[in-house]
Amino acid sequence: MITYTLLAVIAIFSVICFNDREAMSKYLFYPYGIKRYKEHYRFLTHAFIHGDIIHLLFNCLALYSFGLALEEGYFPYFFGEKLGKLYFLLLFTGGIYAASITEYLRNKDNSSYSSLGASGAISSVMFSYIILSPKSTIGLFFIPMPGWIAGVVLLGLSVFLIQRKRKGLHQDTISHESHFWGAIFGILFTVIIKPDSLIQFFQQIF
Repeated sequence: MITYTLLAVIAIFSVICFNDREAMSKYLFYPYGIKRYKEHYRFLTHAFIHGDIIHLLFNCLALYSFGLALEEGYFPYFFGEKLGKLYFLLLFTGGIYAASITEYLRNKDNSSYSSLGASGAISSVMFSYIILSPKSTIGLFFIPMPGWIAGVVLLGLSVFLIQRKRKGLHQDTISHESHFWGAIFGILFTVIIKPDSLIQFFQQIF
């Protein structure tokens, strides 16, 4: 299963980097290094390492929950076994790049900026799930709610925090832009491969 393989790689690679800061520095997302030293591999590798065990556990739990539902449920049901797995892999991988591009463009000349983690790719997986099953219950901040409401809240919160951070009113180490653009990619990817999913999304809500 692709989801289990991704979870294993993320867990093993992250734990290795917990104990080897040189490896973490080599593989994290560093736009300045990508531009100046042509280290394009960082676009992909940063998604498989995490800053601490809490970060790792939250992302692995989210990937396990939504990834399995897509890979073993919705995607093979709509597209068949082989094509469903291919689409799932493209969704996750594409989400990594989609979540990183704006951060790269904004920080490619900033030698002090770096980030890491699979949050952007997992946002893609989560929002693909929401499009296909908008009324499924999702626990957001430990509060159960329909998936489409959780999606609206998360997108709105991401936009709010992005704007505050740009204005210097809010500072943290979370890449809210990665969450936002990963989510947008997940939505667009799902609508492209299953055009009637958007109509069905609104039909299920209303």
